[in-house]
Amino acid sequence: MYTYLEELTAELMAKNPHLDKEQALWWIEMLWSDFESSYAKAGYPYRGPEYAADYVRQQIERHGSFLHQVERKDPNK
Repeated sequence: MYTYLEELTAELMAKNPHLDKEQALWWIEMLWSDFESSYAKAGYPYRGPEYAADYVRQQIERHGSFLHQVERKDPNK
């Protein structure tokens, strides 16, 4: 995963100039972990980080330019 973080973060920042590096990295980590946990819960075998990176790239292409509009929930509420 860590070998892909910088690359995917840069891709998301290029797609959405409203996100700074910290925000873009948060989204990459969230999308990655959500994909892996959902995939595992469904009972699919692990297919490696390349497969997860491809999924995150698809999400960047489809939704990346709008991610700054999503409100993150405050975990303290």
